[in-house]
Amino acid sequence: MRRLSGGVPRKSIAFIVAILLATPASARMIGAAGVPELVIADGKAARAAIVIGADPGEWERRAAADLRKYIGMMSGAAPQIVTSAPADAPAIVIGSAAAAADAVTRQALLDRTKKDALVQSDAISVRREGNRLYVAGSNDESHYFAVSWLLQQWGCRWYMPTAFGEFVPEHRRLSVGRLDFAYAPPFEIRRYWLAWNGDTTGADEFRHRNFMSEATAPGYGHALDQYTAELAPPGGTHFNVPFSAPGTAEHVAARIEADYAAGRDISLAIADGSYVNEDPGDRALGGDYDPYMLKPSLTDAMLTLYNNVARILRQKHPDSASLLGGMAYVNVTRPPLKVRTVAPNLVMWIAPIDIDPNHAMDDPRSPPRNEYREMVGRWSELMDGRLAIYDYDQGMLVWRDLPNPSHHVFARDVKIYRDQGILGVQTESRGALATTFLNLFFRGQLMWDPDADPDALLEEFYPAFYGPAAAPMRRYWGRIYEAWARTNVTEHEYPAIPAIYTPALVLALRDDLAAAEAALTRSGHRSRDREAYRERMRFTRASFDAIAAYVETVTAAARDADYEAATRAGEKAIAAQTALRTLNPLFTSPPMGGEEQSPAWLQGEVRQYASFRGLQDGSSGHLVARLPLSWMFKVETPLPADWRYRGQQGPGPASAPLLDEEASVGTGWRPVRSDLYLQGQGVLAEGGQSALGHYWYRTELNLSEADARAGAHLMFPGLFNESWLYVNGRLVGHRGYDEPWWLTDYHFSWDVDLAGHLRAGVNRIALRGFNPHHFGGMFRRPFLYRLVPNGGSGAGAMPPPSGH
Repeated sequence: MRRLSGGVPRKSIAFIVAILLATPASARMIGAAGVPELVIADGKAARAAIVIGADPGEWERRAAADLRKYIGMMSGAAPQIVTSAPADAPAIVIGSAAAAADAVTRQALLDRTKKDALVQSDAISVRREGNRLYVAGSNDESHYFAVSWLLQQWGCRWYMPTAFGEFVPEHRRLSVGRLDFAYAPPFEIRRYWLAWNGDTTGADEFRHRNFMSEATAPGYGHALDQYTAELAPPGGTHFNVPFSAPGTAEHVAARIEADYAAGRDISLAIADGSYVNEDPGDRALGGDYDPYMLKPSLTDAMLTLYNNVARILRQKHPDSASLLGGMAYVNVTRPPLKVRTVAPNLVMWIAPIDIDPNHAMDDPRSPPRNEYREMVGRWSELMDGRLAIYDYDQGMLVWRDLPNPSHHVFARDVKIYRDQGILGVQTESRGALATTFLNLFFRGQLMWDPDADPDALLEEFYPAFYGPAAAPMRRYWGRIYEAWARTNVTEHEYPAIPAIYTPALVLALRDDLAAAEAALTRSGHRSRDREAYRERMRFTRASFDAIAAYVETVTAAARDADYEAATRAGEKAIAAQTALRTLNPLFTSPPMGGEEQSPAWLQGEVRQYASFRGLQDGSSGHLVARLPLSWMFKVETPLPADWRYRGQQGPGPASAPLLDEEASVGTGWRPVRSDLYLQGQGVLAEGGQSALGHYWYRTELNLSEADARAGAHLMFPGLFNESWLYVNGRLVGHRGYDEPWWLTDYHFSWDVDLAGHLRAGVNRIALRGFNPHHFGGMFRRPFLYRLVPNGGSGAGAMPPPSGH
């Protein structure tokens, strides 16, 4: 039996692109020539019926309905759905009816279905025999996948949920030549779910049309705290409960025994946070250090708990089919060092929440991802086919509704996952199309067939989605994809945006978008698709407005330290975000309520800029000077390999040798910008990792006699890491800061009173910082201001908490 690509055969791509742009009078035959065509529809007349079993499953029933719907949309003639095949007339026999009627189909499915599937083995068969086309899968959902595969051969595409993302070509004639296709994907789990209250409209159909199922395994949802909270030690929480203590396993086993005995799958995935305890048993199991979580790894202790729980329950209920699920996450992500075997009914998920989402595992630019590949490989060997990937898309976890493409990364990673024998992939997404755009389409196609070609699929996409605006839209999205493909950024939240979305990129995108809008206006394209193209262009325009407004916002704030301009631009960015949401709830995440007032979110970020504006415009302070954009920089002492984070270091030295060293290239200093964090400028530790250790910035500030005498505050509006400020060789301030950076309140600002420390003429400003993790240094240009008498604290309307 001939094995084609699991999705669209690559040799058909060029032909499909041609038919996307063809006139509605085109004909489309799938399969090989050399035999008389089996005509399905011709000249707005249906020639074949759809045959379905008398008692179809839910997805089998939907498959028949969709096949009828889309044949009708393509040809103008919707076939009848019947439960018995006509004697001599052509028929498409689907699902269980096809498997019952055709022994070759049954055997093809049997040959490709896993005999020992843990979750669900999907396989499809689509074959022609005379005037019958048999379309079937190995289970209810697979019947739908087989029909979707057939429709995709005729050119149908579902790029995003609902009709917004749907493309259905027009064909006067639909037919089938010689066709004998069978396929099974390598992964049993292929699905996504929507976080952040994402709109789920159309998600079920979109998943299945792109070969994603509802099949999954336990362990991807936080659950362990439900069973251990009552074991918390005095003054502690469930995060302090020892994993390896026999009492913990006995308690958890007792709590879940009823479900286990009933054969239900059970999640024991850790809660959402780091685990820390001083239990002798956990400490004896050891483990290495997790440099991403800045905590000792407790993986061996966690697996000891899972093994102990499984042992207790398997002894009591040896016939139970229950699976236990755990999660390698936070400081239990790294593979174990001492535990060498795990219970046979344990499934593990690995969730790399803080490991570079922007590069593939085989990308030499990303040592963190290279290390992650090794971690997955070691976990996979231990789990022997029972390791699944908890995938993140959006990779940028707290974002700004700017496109965050990831297909170029996932296309490489998914092949590695296949080769490592991964059970499957489940993606956490936002369902915000302004951020994810085509990501979930590519996820589905690539999880089904890791050898699918994203570039070829993109060539189809532009004419299908944008019609006559395809060429300028190819340039538009190509620039965005290229910016992400060439970035060295390994971080994953909104402070990384200026390293990727630059003012120059915005200018180029603006020209491409204008050309696309003009092309669509000039076109007299067929009426059926005209409004769809216009809607998609309205989306792209609104998406661009959000990009442009946010880049303008952060440029005014970070580069120019102009908070009047930053606040105005930020209000435009909020309006652009609202406009996207008004166009379609699928385009952005819904409001998060009170959380949006935090600077982690756009509204809170703009509110913080408004408070800085008050320090510059006379309402609570007067701007004295903006500090330079370019500072000299040097790493003081790189971190040794065996270094461990032990919390804040405290006040720091009153002076340091680097304060008096000549800050020149010849002495190891280099210029860096104060408007972008250090790693975003390519400042990395030896070996390409992000942790820099102690570092120094130095600059000079010239003040008049009056300004020096009046005193002032130095505001660092965006600064990561524990820091020490020196003015004219003297320590004048210490800023405490807990790492990793995501433990902070997201204000990231530091206000230092310099009264009595400034002098007329040149002032030497030196900032020492300590970076144990990614995101280091300044990312907004500092400024000097003087408080208005009785004008409030240095943070204006929204003071940053002490130490931040």
